[in-house]
Amino acid sequence: MTPAVRDSGPDLLAHLPIDRSRDTPLHRQVYDGLRRAILEGMLRPGQRVPSTRALASELSLSRLPVLMAYEQLLHEGYLEGRIGSGTYVCAAPPDRMLRATEQAAEPRAGRKTAAAGVAPRRRGAKAERVAPGRTEGGIRPFRMSLPALDEFPLTVWSRLVARHARHMTPTHMAYGDPAGVGALRLAIAEHLRTARAVRCEADHVMVVSGSQAGLRVSAAVLLKRGDRVAIEEPGYAGALAAVATSGADVVPVPVDDEGIDVNVLATIRPRVRAVYVTPSHQYPLGMSMSAARRIALLDWAARNDAWILEDDYDSEYRYVSQPLGALQGMDPRNRVVYIGTFSKVMFPALRVGYLVVPPALWNDFLEARDALDGFSPTLYQLALADFLRDGHFARHLRRMRGVYLRRREALLEGLDGNCADLLTVLNADAGLHVATLLPDGMRDAKVLEAMAARGLTAMALSSCYAGPRRKQGLLLGFGGFDERTLIAATRTLGDVLRRS
Repeated sequence: MTPAVRDSGPDLLAHLPIDRSRDTPLHRQVYDGLRRAILEGMLRPGQRVPSTRALASELSLSRLPVLMAYEQLLHEGYLEGRIGSGTYVCAAPPDRMLRATEQAAEPRAGRKTAAAGVAPRRRGAKAERVAPGRTEGGIRPFRMSLPALDEFPLTVWSRLVARHARHMTPTHMAYGDPAGVGALRLAIAEHLRTARAVRCEADHVMVVSGSQAGLRVSAAVLLKRGDRVAIEEPGYAGALAAVATSGADVVPVPVDDEGIDVNVLATIRPRVRAVYVTPSHQYPLGMSMSAARRIALLDWAARNDAWILEDDYDSEYRYVSQPLGALQGMDPRNRVVYIGTFSKVMFPALRVGYLVVPPALWNDFLEARDALDGFSPTLYQLALADFLRDGHFARHLRRMRGVYLRRREALLEGLDGNCADLLTVLNADAGLHVATLLPDGMRDAKVLEAMAARGLTAMALSSCYAGPRRKQGLLLGFGGFDERTLIAATRTLGDVLRRS
C-alpha cells in the first residue's frame, strides 16, 4: 500500500480548477476533481487527503462545499475516515476510469547517440548566449534563481542527513543505481501525481544532478549532430548550452501571451526533432501556456514524431491563480520528457533534479545517464526521500508560498514607488523573479555594470535571446531576500536607472 501523504492540501490544487463562472455547483466541482484524481491514480489507495478545513482554505472556498464533496465521496466508497487519523483514499474504489480517451501506437524510441562523448557546440551558436557563471554577483539583492535560504528548515534536514549518515550500509556506500534510489523515485512520483498532475510511476522517474543534467541526458538520447531543436525566444540560456552538447542546430521560436507559437514551429523545415518549453511559467517572461496552445503543441509533436522537453522549474509558486497542471499530464501519446528540480524549492547546493521519461525511451535514458555521470550521491537521496515521505516537503512548500508572496509584494511596491517611470513590469504572476523592460535607448548590460558598483545584481533580459532582435530589460529575483532588503534595493535601483 502506498504510504499516506501528510499535509498535502496545496498539492491537490492541480486537480481542482474551481471556476465560479460555471453553472456547476462548487461542491460538485470539488467532488469531480477529487474523484477524477482517485480514479486516474493521481491519488493512490491508502493516501491521506487534506482536512476539509485545509482544502477549503487553499481553494479560497467556504468549508461547506468541501464538506459536501467529502460526504458524497465517503458515501460512494472513494474515501474512508479513520478515527483520530484523518480521511484516506479507499483501498478499492468502486469503479475505474479510462486513463486516456485516446490511445496511440507506442512512439518510436529515440535514436541513440554516443553518450560518452561530448559533441562541440552547435554551428553558429552565439557566445553571449552561454549561461553566466552561477556565482556571478554573489548573494546580492535581485540575484536570480535563489530561494529563501534563510527560511529553509535546516534543523529537520540536518537530522535526516545525520541519521542516514550514521546508518549507511555497504550497499549505500557502493556505486548507486543510475536511475536513483528507489525510495526517492517512489516519493517523487507520488508528489508529481498529486501536486503537478503528472502521469508517472516510480519505474520511469530518473534522479539526476539538477535540471541542467537532465537536459544533457535528454539531448544525448534524443538529438544528434545536425538535428534541429526548437527553443523559446526569449528562453533559458542553459537549455541552449545543454542541447548544444549534442551538436544539434538550435532554432529560436517566438513566444506570445499564450506561450510558444506552434504555428511558427510547424513551418520550420527540415522538421524539428525536439522542442524545449517552460509551459507553466515561461522563462524569462513569466506567462503560462494556454490550454489551447498546449493541445496544439502536443498535437504537433504527435504528427511530427517529435519530442517535447518540459522544464517545470518553479511552478510550485503562483500568486494570482491556482497551480497549473503539467503539460505531460495532458499527453496520452507519451511524447513529453518532464524535467524538474529541487533547487528552487529547497536549496541549489542539494543538486538533485529528476526526469519523468516516456517508457519507450527508458533504456536509452538509463544508458546515457550511466555514461554521462553515473549516479547522484546516495546520502542526500535517502534524506530527501524521508523529507518528502514524512510530510516536511509539503509543509515547507505551503509555508514558502506565504513567504514568497510577501517578498513579491514588497518588490512590486518598491518598483512602483522608486522605478515606476523607469521600468515596466511584464509579469509577476508566479515564480521567484519579475521580468521588466527598460526604456527605449537604455542598454541592460550597461545598467548591470552600474548596479554591480552599488552592490546589486540581476540578469539582462537581452541575454535570453538567441536571435539578433533583443529586448532590453532586467530580470529581478526576489526569493532570496526579505522585504526590507528588497524595498531598500529598489531605492538604489531607481537611483542607478536615473543616472544611466
